[in-house]
Amino acid sequence: MAAIPDDALGAFCRHTHVAVKGSGSGPLAGLTFGVKDIYDIAGHKTGFGSPDWLATHDAATRTAAVVETLLAAGADIVGKTQTDELTYSLNGENAHYGTPVNANAPGRIPGGSSSGSAAATAGKLVDFALGSDTGGSVRAPASFCGVYGIRPTHGRVSLEGACALAKSFDTAGWFARDAVLLERIGRVLLGETAAVKPGAALLAEDGFALLGSDAVEAFQPALEKIKTIIGPLQPVTVSAEGLPQWFQAFRVLQGAEIHQQLGAWVAQVQPKLGPGVRERMQWTATLTAADIAEAQAVRDAARRRMDELLRDNAVLVLPTVPDIAPLLNTPAAALDDFRARAMSLLCIAGHAGLPQVTLPLATLNGCPIGISLIAARGNDALLLALARRIAG
Repeated sequence: MAAIPDDALGAFCRHTHVAVKGSGSGPLAGLTFGVKDIYDIAGHKTGFGSPDWLATHDAATRTAAVVETLLAAGADIVGKTQTDELTYSLNGENAHYGTPVNANAPGRIPGGSSSGSAAATAGKLVDFALGSDTGGSVRAPASFCGVYGIRPTHGRVSLEGACALAKSFDTAGWFARDAVLLERIGRVLLGETAAVKPGAALLAEDGFALLGSDAVEAFQPALEKIKTIIGPLQPVTVSAEGLPQWFQAFRVLQGAEIHQQLGAWVAQVQPKLGPGVRERMQWTATLTAADIAEAQAVRDAARRRMDELLRDNAVLVLPTVPDIAPLLNTPAAALDDFRARAMSLLCIAGHAGLPQVTLPLATLNGCPIGISLIAARGNDALLLALARRIAG
């Protein structure tokens, strides 16, 4: 089937292209969107960023629930968007299908694994796009590409009909170029319109400590803007153990779930995995019960800590990632270092199943970098309303 004719960004899949008209009426009527190639569309194959996955799986018999909801609300699917291989990467560089162009930071990675969805939104190929976020796969590319993105409360948006990676972390998220539309989509997918009033505004000091001084300075105008809407920012330390320790626990638990989900398929099919994904997948098979138990104890403590911090509708303010998008073809060692620092920020919401919205309010060296708000589980509408007000 023919691919998108005017996709100069490489954001859409050539191998699983499908376009679907929506209902034509509803709150999203007249809008176009891209769908990350992990979501099933009836009668078509889902690629999951892997030629071997594509070759070993049949066409879907049903359309993913979240896609059906967006179509019923009137929006039209333009096409399937590129994803990192098996969604197990934060970079957006797929060894098999290439790297979508980051329109707002040329020469730099778009971020993954929702690379095509972020790139298509930033490049104005669609009005919005559907992604997914397990470890940061909406939030990081939204920051790199200079768009709005949300990871909802874990379990709030159905993942029925989506390829799973690590089920206790997987969420369905979305991108938009403006906060008004981001909230509009949220009303469709979350089924609510009212937001509670925000409580205390908290500044994650240990989150900002992961940044270089130039990045900290770049965020100051955004922080001032946030203060005018939420009020004074109260400094807090998120993790007494240290955010890098939270990341190591996240890495182990996510890896164990990935091995449980995909390990048998990898062993049977022996897919030709790309660099980075191959090594991480091999590592997941080495995790022991003791590793998992130790990591789970850290996760339990992290969850309790976040529940304490975010009580009474408090909102945590922090950098989405520690820097602008890395350059294309950055050496693997440097990417691994960046990934560790980024995941030390991104794992916070993941551990506790929290909603997080990233806003493209800062720039550094001419490139976008996002700032984030995290709220208690279920306070998704609060974050979307705040994003709209702050952007206003």
